[in-house]
Amino acid sequence: MKIAIVHDYLNQYGGAEKVVEALHDLYPEAPIYTSIYLPQNLPAVFGKMDIRTSFMQRLPFLKTHFKKYLMLYPMAFERLDLRAYDVILSSSSGFAKGVKTPANCLHICYCYSPMRFAWNYESYIAQESLSSLVRSLLPFFISRLKRWDLDKNKGVDCFIAISKCIQERIRKCYNLPSTLIYPPVHVKGFKIAEETSSYFLVVSRLNAYKRIDLVIEAFNRLGLPLKIVGDGPHRKTLEAMSASNIEFLGKLPNELLPQVYGHCEALIFPGSEDFGIVPVEAQACGRPVIAYASGGALETVIDGVTGLFFKEPNADALIQAVKKFEKIKGNFFPSIVRNNALRFDETLFKKEMKDFIAKKYEDFRSSMSPRRMYASA
Repeated sequence: MKIAIVHDYLNQYGGAEKVVEALHDLYPEAPIYTSIYLPQNLPAVFGKMDIRTSFMQRLPFLKTHFKKYLMLYPMAFERLDLRAYDVILSSSSGFAKGVKTPANCLHICYCYSPMRFAWNYESYIAQESLSSLVRSLLPFFISRLKRWDLDKNKGVDCFIAISKCIQERIRKCYNLPSTLIYPPVHVKGFKIAEETSSYFLVVSRLNAYKRIDLVIEAFNRLGLPLKIVGDGPHRKTLEAMSASNIEFLGKLPNELLPQVYGHCEALIFPGSEDFGIVPVEAQACGRPVIAYASGGALETVIDGVTGLFFKEPNADALIQAVKKFEKIKGNFFPSIVRNNALRFDETLFKKEMKDFIAKKYEDFRSSMSPRRMYASA
């Protein structure tokens, strides 16, 4: 069974790229096809992988202007020649699932979300700094992308969703079923610390949509110590609005994160994420999570057992949750909190993925019939 892994782009390191790492561990001989690859932005382990890029790799200014090539990504993936493979495993929230699927090939899409900028356009565009001209032209291009996205579902044999939240979005946008397999978290790389400190913690990219401003407003008023790990374009704005009880640690090496997680009172998670690895990592250290009750946090945090929820996305609601936590924090037992995180360990992801792919391929081969030569030909 020859497998090709196809990923949207390798220009930053986040949860999706950790999935690619895990898939490479499962299938080390499988090449990884992608639109663009910026090795300087990724861990050294990616340099040992067989990464094959599209024609877009030769385009100028990829590091800073990759978003401006929006309409080239569909062409980049359609031009990839995958006829040598039995299984295509696309890792996608955008374009990778748009590869042409050969007639005798099984295509499984591990879906982080239906294309956000097409299906959640208003919310997505509100996060971007764009000129009025670009904003006026974008709806035309987005409508074309949405049609392209729907058409490319014809070339996918089955979808895997990263959370129940994304399962529902796939059903709503595509009217298609999906199987749930949670993303891998390296839970066993985190341990319970012998003692904790008095600070609360945020671990996040510092982008406007992450709602870290909400946390800062709350802790300015609470006066409690808060440490913020991460970097991003919104950092200077956030620093300017922060009181002296708030400390910015910047982007930390992965090996230091367990210590920072392990010593905090609790992690604060104010955003709505499709899954959200950070709350699982904090729980892997036995630390509770105070999270906005939305998205993947509803699946990874158990209210009153491994953390608390606040139900309105504002500082007042967060303040009330923190005050409640301060009163009952002795009720959160590190071993119980960590055991919840073990549900998402990467060993389970690898087993579930390998079993799923093997079963689907066996079914596919046994039911082989004349099929499309190319899904979108």
